[in-house]
Order: sequence, then structure tokens, then C-alpha cells
Amino acid sequence: MGYAARGIIYLTIGALAFLSVLGLGDEEASSKGAILNLKHQPFGKALLVMLVVGLLGYVIWRFTQGIKDTDEHGHSWKGMMIRTGLIVSAITHSILCYWTVTLLLTDKDDSSGQSASTNLTEYLGSEITAWVFGVVGAILVGVGIAHLIKGFTARFEKYMAMPDTHYGWMTKVCQFGLISRGVVWCIIGWIILRSAFISGTSENKGIGDALDWLRTTLFGSSLTMIIAIGLFAFGLYSLLEAIYRRIEN
Repeated sequence: MGYAARGIIYLTIGALAFLSVLGLGDEEASSKGAILNLKHQPFGKALLVMLVVGLLGYVIWRFTQGIKDTDEHGHSWKGMMIRTGLIVSAITHSILCYWTVTLLLTDKDDSSGQSASTNLTEYLGSEITAWVFGVVGAILVGVGIAHLIKGFTARFEKYMAMPDTHYGWMTKVCQFGLISRGVVWCIIGWIILRSAFISGTSENKGIGDALDWLRTTLFGSSLTMIIAIGLFAFGLYSLLEAIYRRIEN
């Protein structure tokens, strides 16, 4: 259910990004924008309840992967980096789960919330906050590169028991999705690094900001369209994990 919840979110993000390129729709192409979009659908609150259950499952599973080392990454520096990333994923998705719960309990549609960067600046000062966001940006670039490597090398295959009859197209969809998400994370990390160390500002950035930046580049609309389809493919990859992911005892 956890992988399925992540899949639904990314399917919606990809669809919102695709529609925005066509000039349709006004929801932000982000995790929170996707959840807001689901809330506005028929039986929206019921959908959000199921999403919360799925996200809770995903958080528990990510913590289990990182702490209990279910995939046997080991205690080498590489293994510990991967396990740390899984725990960070658990924390970020728990925040998203909490935000979804608050959305269920209130009638307001607020996809932004209070700025974390403002809170950090108040407590740490602008210079230290810039360094904190710089570190966050570097980590996100690293996460993006890890997704690119995972996508190009198809390392996910050893953790999935996909049927031979559909193995070819499923693998290509998974690779495309992982590479697209990797590109997005690299862009987000670069934007945060640039704002922290060049512009001297510290701001929260996400998928929507990455897509907005991509539109300003050469062939921006075409590239954004490709990445939007790729994020949709990552949603399909997550659904395939929900079905075929091997979870060993």
C-alpha cells in the first residue's frame, strides 16, 4: 500500500505537469499539489484517508529498510549511505503524511504552509541557514545522481519479480521513471545550492520549482513535457513495486 500511495502521488504530479505545459489546470505539479488535486475529486476525503494509510505503510517500511537492513546493504560506507537515505525518505514522507492529515481535518486548501526557511533563519541566522540549505542542496543532487545511476543500470531488477512476459516494457518504464525523477532532484538541489551560495537566499524548493526552471531553458516546453511523462512513469514504477517488489522475510 505504501508503494501504491507513492505511485498515485507521482501519477498525479506527472499528469498535472503535463497539463500545465498544455496551458490547462492550475494546481501546482508537486506532492502537495497532487494531494490537493485528489481532495477535489469525487470522494476526495475517502481517497485522502486511503492515501494516509498508504503513506504510513511506506514510512514504516522505509524505516524498517534503513534500520533492519532488509535488503542487506551492509555496514560499508556505501551501504550506510543507502540506509541513511531510506531513513531520510521515511522522515520526509512522514511530514507529507502529517500534512495530509491536517488537510483532512481542516477545510482550507493550503499547499504551502509555514516556510521552514523562515523558521531556520529566525533560530540560526541567515548565514548559518544558507549553509544548512547548501548542504540540503548537495544531498538532493546526490540523491538525483543515485536515481540516475539506478535508472541507467537497472539495479532495481534484483529486488523485483516481474513476469517474463512483460519484463521488457516494465523495465523500460521503470528506467525512464527513475531517470526522470533523478533529473528533477538534481535540478532542485542545484536551485537550492545556487540560492544559498550565489543569491544569498534560503528558500524551500520542490518539484514545481524544478519544472518552472526547466521551462525557462532552451526547448523548455518539450523538456518539461518529457519530464512530466517521466514522472508519470515513476508513478507506474511505484505501482509495479507495489505488485512485484520482493519483500524478504
